[in-house]
Amino acid sequence: MNVEVFGRTVELDASHVAASEAEIREQVAEYVAGERRAFDLPVDPVEGFAGEVMAEMQKIPYGETRTYGEIAAALDTAPVAVGRACGENPVPLVVPCHRVVGADSLGGYSAGDGTALKRELLELEGAVATSSRGQSATTRST
Repeated sequence: MNVEVFGRTVELDASHVAASEAEIREQVAEYVAGERRAFDLPVDPVEGFAGEVMAEMQKIPYGETRTYGEIAAALDTAPVAVGRACGENPVPLVVPCHRVVGADSLGGYSAGDGTALKRELLELEGAVATSSRGQSATTRST
């Protein structure tokens, strides 16, 4: 299924969410409007390593970020492997892969149009500050 986020189309694999498409759309709309900080949708993670990364991403609170390296350390693996697994997330937004960033950059994002959408989501949550040169810098809490 597709949802609209800041004028961009984001694809969600609804087969990984135990809720109706209407409920998913409603919660995404509330999130984008700033009225929801957490999704109340049961997620069926993918199997294997990508599922382990999904579980770690779900632990990141609204308005906070974690680096690929921090997730990698928690799972005793490499940051590159975490990045690949983030890209396999079938339900971006619901499982907040946008909250996983590089040590010195936003990193990539497979949903919507990529890093521009990731930046907007992090700005919505107050996890990114825009510098005077128009570049984004992440702010972290742990």
